[in-house]
Amino acid sequence: MRAARLIKMVLLLQTRRSMTAAELAEHLEVSERTVARDALALSEAGIPVYADRGRTGGYRLVGGYRTRLTGLGRDEAEALFLSGVPGALRDMGLADAASAARLKVAAALTPELADAPRSAAQRFHLDTPAWWQPPETPGGLPAVAGAVWDDRRLAVRYRRRGGEEVERTLEPYGLVLKAGVWYLVARAAGGAEGGRGPGGGHRVYRVDRLVSAEPLAERFARDEGFDLPAFWEERAASFARSILRETVVVRLTGAGVRALRYAVDRAAAEEALERAETDGRGRTTVTLPVESQDVAYTQLLALGPECEVLEPPALRERMARAPERTAALYRRAPRRGAPAQGG
Repeated sequence: MRAARLIKMVLLLQTRRSMTAAELAEHLEVSERTVARDALALSEAGIPVYADRGRTGGYRLVGGYRTRLTGLGRDEAEALFLSGVPGALRDMGLADAASAARLKVAAALTPELADAPRSAAQRFHLDTPAWWQPPETPGGLPAVAGAVWDDRRLAVRYRRRGGEEVERTLEPYGLVLKAGVWYLVARAAGGAEGGRGPGGGHRVYRVDRLVSAEPLAERFARDEGFDLPAFWEERAASFARSILRETVVVRLTGAGVRALRYAVDRAAAEEALERAETDGRGRTTVTLPVESQDVAYTQLLALGPECEVLEPPALRERMARAPERTAALYRRAPRRGAPAQGG
C-alpha cells in the first residue's frame, strides 16, 4: 500500500514542477503529516525530493529526475489520452487503474510533450449515454468486467425479455457499451445453448438483466480468432433488420423524400428509396419496412402532408383521422387556468 503511494507521489511530482503538501495529501488521500514522512522516505532512498519552506512552498524533484518514453510523437501522445472513456472505465471499476496508467505515461513524457494530456482533454470528450436518459450502471458490471479480463467463467442468472429467469455458465468474451447500455458477448460453457464452434456460439446479453453474476475459479480457453468489433457490427446490423417486421406503402413529395431518413430507420429508408418509383408529378412511392403500424403511425405523422400512406388500409384510415382530431382540438377555445383537453 505504502509502496504504491510512494510511486504515485514521485509520478505526481514528475508531471508538475511543484506541489504543496495539501495538494499531494488530496491526491494521495492521506494527511499532510504522512506526505512529509513519505517525502523524507523518498529522499533517504536516493530520489531527490526537495521541500520548499514558507507559505508558497511545496515539494519538487531536483536534478532532472525523470523517466522518459522515447520515440513518442505529439499525435501519438494525444491519441493515447483519448483511448479511454472515463464513464465506462468508472462503471467497470477500472477508474483507478486507468488514472494510474495515465499518470505513469504523463510522468514519462518529454517536456515538449508534457501538455499532450490537457491538449487532448480540452479538444475531445466522449459522452456515451443517450439523450434524456440518465446513465445507469448495472450492479454486476465490475464483476463481469473482471471475469472478461481474467478469462474466467461466469455463473449467471439472467432475466429474459418475457421475465423468465434462467441460469447459465458463460465464457465472457467482451463488453460493449452502446448508447448507454452495457452488453456482454459470451458463449455458453460446454455448448449449453448450441451454436457453432467449441463451447457453443457467441450470444449477446444485456448486463442490466443479469440478476446475479459470479466469477468462477475456472478459466476458459479463449478463441483467439474471435473478433469482437466485427462480431458486434454484424450482430447490430442483423438486430436492426430483425425488428422491421412489417411494411407500409407511402407516397412522398420531394420534401417528404428528403425528410424520410430523419423520421424512420435511416438504413431502411435509404434502401427503400433506392427501389422506389417516381411518377410524372414528382411523387415517389416507397415500400418501407417498419417495426409495427403503431411505430409507423408515430414516425410518419411527423412528415405531415409530405407523406400519404397508401397501405395498409387500417394505417391509412388512422392517419386520415389524425388531422381531423387535431383540427377539432384547436377549434375549441382553451379555458383560462386549465389546460386544453384533447378529444
